[in-house]
Amino acid sequence: MHGLSRIRVANWGVRERVLAAAGVVLFCAALLAAGRGLASGAMGEVMRVRFGGDAERTRVVVDLDRTSRGQVLQGGDDGRVVVSLAGVAPASRLTGDGQGLVRGFRVAGAGTASRIELDLATSAEIERRFLLPPGDGVAHYRYVIDLKATGRAPARTTPRAERPARRAERPLIYIDAGHGGRDPGAQGASSRESAVTLAAAQALKQELERGGRYRVRLTRDSDAYVDLYRRVAIARQADADLFISLHADAGADPATRGASVYTLSEQGAGRAVREFTRGDNWQRSLNLPGRDPSVDRILLDMTQRATQNRSAQLARTLLGELEGADHPLLRRSHRDAGLAVLLAPDVPAVLLEMGFITNPEDERLLNDSRARRRLMRAVAEGIDRYFREPAGDLQMASAGGAEAN
Repeated sequence: MHGLSRIRVANWGVRERVLAAAGVVLFCAALLAAGRGLASGAMGEVMRVRFGGDAERTRVVVDLDRTSRGQVLQGGDDGRVVVSLAGVAPASRLTGDGQGLVRGFRVAGAGTASRIELDLATSAEIERRFLLPPGDGVAHYRYVIDLKATGRAPARTTPRAERPARRAERPLIYIDAGHGGRDPGAQGASSRESAVTLAAAQALKQELERGGRYRVRLTRDSDAYVDLYRRVAIARQADADLFISLHADAGADPATRGASVYTLSEQGAGRAVREFTRGDNWQRSLNLPGRDPSVDRILLDMTQRATQNRSAQLARTLLGELEGADHPLLRRSHRDAGLAVLLAPDVPAVLLEMGFITNPEDERLLNDSRARRRLMRAVAEGIDRYFREPAGDLQMASAGGAEAN
């Protein structure tokens, strides 16, 4: 038959050859179009998350541009609902506040799937879930999760960054005096950063202990060198509720002055997770179940997100109090960076640059005991506000900053 085919093709005229060539072109074009269609449909997109309802029943609607299959990873017994949606990915980082039974949500990519993570405001369970195809004027798919309040106390294995029960004990605050020992830090006209930060840390400790509301400790109480990662480990091992690192800024222009507050950047958050999960049994230090690595990783991500939100809240309250006390601030005073002292995934932390030691007026204020006391009083009032006010609508710092330390 192959020989007969070759003979017949050889006997084709010009018209037959042209028609055959056109057919081949059309066939290839059809294959190319089909291939593109398959490629474009390989992964769908999570478009948005919407909420409706109240504290008894809440509907969560996840808008998708293609069909998907859901799988429940956590059903709400521990205060969270986590559902995996196959074949779809978030177009960008989706996170925000919820409504009714949902305190907040996050959509995270997980390979060829997405995780819809719901942080519950009170105990609830999934009543039903289903997929709605396009129709009734809606051009996209909708994955619906109906939640119902249970009235039971959640059996939380929630890591300590979110554990309300900790408030029964006086909060533990760790104050970190930057630099020290063989690392003197920045140099001013007449002072060194390590001496300025230690004096400020001791003043802040006195202010916080004055009302008897806190337990306060220092990472160093003398001109000693403490490794950056050791400072974070000290606070975590002590089960600290808050970590504040005090520094004095420096710049090439002596006219630059003002305070600023740093919180952990998104890049730093990724670095923190990588470093934290590198060791064995990392789940134990976060009081995680340790039975399912994928679930524990989800819990770690949620813990870190809650910690970042609380850190952002602290930064906002501190800056508000500093501004109210007429302390000079940088124009862009809330910054983010991957600083080593901010990497704890479960302890809210900020780094306060109190002013520029390279600016004559800032250096004078940092070394004046009365001015330093006023500054630390404003910081203490900011910490008071942080513990008085529940976490609200927060904007994460994303103005950019140096990856340092």
